[in-house]
Amino acid sequence: MSIYDTLNDKQKEAVFHTEGPLLILAGAGSGKTRVLTHRIAYLIEEKGVNPWNILAITFTNKAAAEMRERVDNLVGFGSERIWVSTFHSMCVRILRRHIALLGYDTNFTIYDTDDQKTLMRDVCKLLQIDTKIYKERMLIGTISHAKNEMLTPEEFRLQAGGDFHQKKIADVYEEYEKQLRANNALDFDDLLLKTVQLFQTQRDVLEYYQERFRYIMVDEYQDTNGVQFELVRLLASRYQNLCVVGDDDQSIYKFRGADIRNILDFEKVFTKAAVIKLEQNYRSTANILNAANAVISHNHGRKDKTLWTDNEDGDKIAFRQFDTAFDEAEYIVSDIKEHVEKGECDYQDNAILYRTNAQSRMFEEKFVTANIPYKIIGGINFYARREIKDILAYLKTVDNGQDDLAVRRIINVPKRGIGLTSINRVQEYAAMHEKGFYECLKGADLIPDIGRGVSKLESFVALIEHFKVDAKELTLHELMQEIIDETGYIESIQAESEIEAQARIENIDELLNKVVAYEEVCEEHDEPVTLSGFLEEVALVADIDNLDENSDYVVLMTLHSAKGLEFPRVYLAGMEDGLFPSYMTVTADDPDELEEERRLCYVGITRAQSELTMTCARRRMVRGETQYNKMSRFLKEVPLELISTGNKFSGSGKSLTDHADHEEPERKTDYQMARQAFKTKAFAAVQQGKSFGKPAGGKLEYGVGDRVRHIKFGEGTVLSIVEGGRDYEVTVNFDGPGTKKMFAAFAKLQKI
Repeated sequence: MSIYDTLNDKQKEAVFHTEGPLLILAGAGSGKTRVLTHRIAYLIEEKGVNPWNILAITFTNKAAAEMRERVDNLVGFGSERIWVSTFHSMCVRILRRHIALLGYDTNFTIYDTDDQKTLMRDVCKLLQIDTKIYKERMLIGTISHAKNEMLTPEEFRLQAGGDFHQKKIADVYEEYEKQLRANNALDFDDLLLKTVQLFQTQRDVLEYYQERFRYIMVDEYQDTNGVQFELVRLLASRYQNLCVVGDDDQSIYKFRGADIRNILDFEKVFTKAAVIKLEQNYRSTANILNAANAVISHNHGRKDKTLWTDNEDGDKIAFRQFDTAFDEAEYIVSDIKEHVEKGECDYQDNAILYRTNAQSRMFEEKFVTANIPYKIIGGINFYARREIKDILAYLKTVDNGQDDLAVRRIINVPKRGIGLTSINRVQEYAAMHEKGFYECLKGADLIPDIGRGVSKLESFVALIEHFKVDAKELTLHELMQEIIDETGYIESIQAESEIEAQARIENIDELLNKVVAYEEVCEEHDEPVTLSGFLEEVALVADIDNLDENSDYVVLMTLHSAKGLEFPRVYLAGMEDGLFPSYMTVTADDPDELEEERRLCYVGITRAQSELTMTCARRRMVRGETQYNKMSRFLKEVPLELISTGNKFSGSGKSLTDHADHEEPERKTDYQMARQAFKTKAFAAVQQGKSFGKPAGGKLEYGVGDRVRHIKFGEGTVLSIVEGGRDYEVTVNFDGPGTKKMFAAFAKLQKI
């Protein structure tokens, strides 16, 4: 029996098509790696191609190692001569041999992220760049994006035109490159860019590698960026024997620079390309695939294909809607526990997927309480994240100045010009006199040789003492908000990296949710709300060191991290407009952004092999406030006949069409409304930077039932107006973001 007899007809067609450009559209779970490895074996065994002339490129070292192992098993002798590597590994091998032609020594150094930061600090110092305005991480990110688009410093400057800030960044880019060359060093982006420049300027080198790699295969082609596309195009331009494998429906890395046009426009670049679709799925049940097909069919920027399977129909998609995110997490954790206790699955068969890292917090706490082992993939424990540890360190310092680790952690976070020399002198003085670090800070002027740093140390102490006074007067969540505002923590992370900042801010918002939830539980049980009590609860929940470390654990991860994986049982949590798709996507009104979010949903659905549960909550706490959310539009794109609503959840008996997107929020007690009003007012004041007060004239131009427009949230219907002592609290059901509560003086709503 031939090894090719195990392939289906479309897989065979892809394996046997060896000449000319070929695009293999490989749907989720369709066996693309199997096709690639068998195609390599076929080239060698049946077509007589020398292994030396084959190049296989993928994205990760893990994927390359897996492909290498499979090829070795299939081909045997001679397989070691095949180049199976990542883009970066391939480029390093080429540059080590030829980079002298670009003016570098072949023993060049490769700078990692820390090296880049150090170099960027030197560049900023040399050019006298104000790093409060031009953060080092922002500069590094901008330069990286420029290199991925193959822009030299000169070309970047031309694009900047008359923009002052862009011209400033161009200065930094130029000096950064000058310093790299002086150090005979390349960063990771250079590995790709310099190889392209080598091929563009050294014709004989390009021809050598064109002859060497007569047959080229590229995996995960939908994830390629501009410089990777050009690299592949140059190598394949002579013999055109280029086979790319990918799935445009799984292109979800635009934020990393991936360009979906590379796969959508493949036939425009390679006009004689053949296209073969792998649509038979071996992973999931028919119902799961039908749900995935229905959702992704709403995208316009895609190549038409429909996944199918010989597998059984399987269970319907379980839909569960809850009153709160707390109920959602409680249900999912208890459902997993129930199935495991019945012997229907192991913990490792279950995966919880979500849109943002911040959503993991509530699940983590539930798992710890239930003594269920879990592991976060592609992320870290919620309470171990840098921003969470920073804010908690401030709270610990306010609560207990004797926690030296907490004080040292935040003494220069955000940066306030306190150098390591000053910190070391305080530490040495504290050790010599057997005193606490913070105690010595309060007497910093007594420390020998402390120098000019004493004023900055005294300012830090004054800030902490200010927070200690606030702690006696403010509620716990107000204290945390005060710390965030007064330290400028949010602004500091926004200045570092726009992409990373969003996720970190979401995590801080989730910690604020935790604080508010702690306060409410204490009030319900008539227990005192204390900072010490909150920190104790967090410490107990965050201590996961005693969990079972064997491989049998529930997996938690973001949808982006889940790509390429599969699990028997999958829970897609937080399926609400404003969360998934994200609020920024909903309000941006950008079809391309929405289609990227829908592809992410498609990836999530197709991770499930046999059981899929999709959940959402009517109410979810965001930034310490209760938000009322509509069910995700992606949920509504799943045909009703594929969905089972069950009866073990809040709102039992409702179907998707019964979901009351526009229903009025449940009525709260006067006390709850007063608390919510104060929180809303406090946050509005922080965001607007204004004092409270009724609109001019004391009356509103709109009433309950009127249609109004908000500058940020768009159009909506007024649900209720409550007159307070100093302002009106208005509840509006907006067409996009859902129900919002706000104070009229700040909302500036206009009647339509």
